[in-house]
Amino acid sequence: METLTLNPISIPPIIPSHLLSSATTIPQLKQIHARILRSGLDLTPSLLSRLLSLPLNPAAAPSLDYALSVLLRTPHPPSRLRCRAFRLLGPRRAIAAYARLRQDGVDFDRFDFPPLLRAAARAGEGEGGEAVVRETHGFVLKTGFVADPFVLTALVRGYAARGCVSDARAVFDRMPERDVVAWGVMLDGWCQSGCYSDALQLFEEMKSSDVAPDQVILATVLSACGRTGNLSSGKAIHSYILESGIAMDAHLQSSLINMYSNCGSMDIARKLFDEIPVKDLVASTAMVFGYAKIGEIETARAIFDEMPEKDLVCWSAMISGYSESDKPGEALKLFNEMQASGVRPDKITMLSVISACAHLGAIDQAKWIHVFIDKNMFHDVLMVRNALIDMYSKCGNLASAWRVFEGTPQKNVITWTSMITGLAMHGDGTSALALFERMKAEGVEPNGVTLVGLLYACSHTGLVAEGRQVFESMVHEYKVEPKLEHYGCMVDLLCRAKLLREAFELIESMPFHPNVIIWGSLLGGCRVHMDVELGEIAAKRILELDPDHDGAYVLLSNIYAKANKWDEVGRVRRLMKSRGVSKEKGCSWIEINGNVHEFLMGDESHPKSKEIYGKLEEIIQELVLVGYSPDTGSVLVDLEEEEKKEAVLLHSEKLALSFGLINSTRGSCIRIAKNLRVCEDCHSFMEFVSKVFDIEIVLRDRTRFHHYKNGVCSCKGFW
Repeated sequence: METLTLNPISIPPIIPSHLLSSATTIPQLKQIHARILRSGLDLTPSLLSRLLSLPLNPAAAPSLDYALSVLLRTPHPPSRLRCRAFRLLGPRRAIAAYARLRQDGVDFDRFDFPPLLRAAARAGEGEGGEAVVRETHGFVLKTGFVADPFVLTALVRGYAARGCVSDARAVFDRMPERDVVAWGVMLDGWCQSGCYSDALQLFEEMKSSDVAPDQVILATVLSACGRTGNLSSGKAIHSYILESGIAMDAHLQSSLINMYSNCGSMDIARKLFDEIPVKDLVASTAMVFGYAKIGEIETARAIFDEMPEKDLVCWSAMISGYSESDKPGEALKLFNEMQASGVRPDKITMLSVISACAHLGAIDQAKWIHVFIDKNMFHDVLMVRNALIDMYSKCGNLASAWRVFEGTPQKNVITWTSMITGLAMHGDGTSALALFERMKAEGVEPNGVTLVGLLYACSHTGLVAEGRQVFESMVHEYKVEPKLEHYGCMVDLLCRAKLLREAFELIESMPFHPNVIIWGSLLGGCRVHMDVELGEIAAKRILELDPDHDGAYVLLSNIYAKANKWDEVGRVRRLMKSRGVSKEKGCSWIEINGNVHEFLMGDESHPKSKEIYGKLEEIIQELVLVGYSPDTGSVLVDLEEEEKKEAVLLHSEKLALSFGLINSTRGSCIRIAKNLRVCEDCHSFMEFVSKVFDIEIVLRDRTRFHHYKNGVCSCKGFW
């Protein structure tokens, strides 16, 4: 092995100070240091300063341990060098240096504490950051700095940064003098800890004091208003800025835009945004986020496209906007563009991407996202793993969801809940209940969401007794008060089990007013089990709460149509038309070779439309031979029977299935997602196809998954 030979530096017997400044590398500096030690010279403050200047350069990280050793071997190092070391050594080394210097009896002054406390604030878990803050607090009390606002402000910042915001407030309240910096640190501490209401209350106290807030403090408080959606307080602060004549710098303008955007007041946000001559990144991102939040996704995209520079926050805001606006395909497409631009995603971005993939239900995309997560080292992030469980469950691949779950070493309540909910949506209530018992055995306390998932599992598997037991044990065993969601699951469970009157009585006994979803569950049960009288009551209650609820009109029409009450069907349809309510169109999509294909009812827009309809006709002919007959009960118009059959045979999921069969082989699996609940005829159709064509079909509708295999569906009629 070739050895590295250093060019020796000629060092005279007496070492002048300027020689240290001539060293340009750590090895050279170590040579000089060694000669200093051998010569017996004292390390004067000036020599020590020169010695530490190169190792403490943040760009020379490998030399920090050397710098620490030099510092600790220097008797009573001067304050300015201690402060510099605390700032540049990094949290772990700074804390070690402080402990050793305290042990050596070094006298600290007021300038030591701020850099030390900043280092403690940045310390990671297990590095003793909080302990140093508390120990420093005790030291400050003992050494007479208790009235020094410079030191006390540093303590407030240290406590707040460690999340000990109550301790920070206690120090703040005891300060004899509080300048604008101290107020700003305390306000920022409340906000960083998510205590936005406390921040707003503290700001009111500040206005009553003789200290005027500056632009930084006003920006902090505006952020608190935006986070809490407190538009009235935000407007009051805006008025205060204008009335006080405070200079409106770019940061404060962006903060106002961000506040109004977060509060959904986009008209004012847009006015302020248009007044800015040069749109900065923060203001533009706030506008993108605000428009996306209220569903004006195209306006958000227009602003996004006009931005000359885009950072990670901006890309993430736009991706999240698409994901939450039911445009998952656009979210994934934009994610690919972000990667091409060289911007690396963080865990927040990945959560939006995973959510988009889950919504799309595309398993190939899901697998690609999982590979990306592993390659980019996000697989150890618990919230990402929890999202992956949800994604795989919603993409119909319960086995992959289970593998992620079992491979998660430290599971929290969300991990368990995600897996329980995944089993529930796939109709495996027995496994969901078993997993719940395992969760309790491992000492994880369920929360309200866990119990919703468990009740959902019982509902979609017909486990009435088990559902009742879970519901009854919520308060006394798990200390969870039932909310609307829990009552909704119980109503759904009873309706699916044909216990409609019991479901109605449960609704009437609720301690709060039922919402549209609960009445909708009852109405859906009435449609399935043909209870016209109770269905009319449920529909009336829904329309009282939401006159534009298209589902109520449709379900009530279904009930009347099944009962051959065509006059009533017509009356409901006329009422819909007069109120401008239209039925949500059914849409299905299927992924083939990584590409997602979308179909509407009677859709002829697909490039292979002719081939798809030819395949559908072939399928129908095959199924008729084995006993299939179209169920026309879901047709909402009084047509001739043949016309009804033609209408029901053009549903979007049948077109998606036909396209899937063109591109698959016997024994494979076809995965389809639909935005609405699958109708009775399509459900029966899928069962027949799975047997006749020897193929597995996984269909995700609005409420659950259906796994069709050998002519049988996993739902067993509870859907």
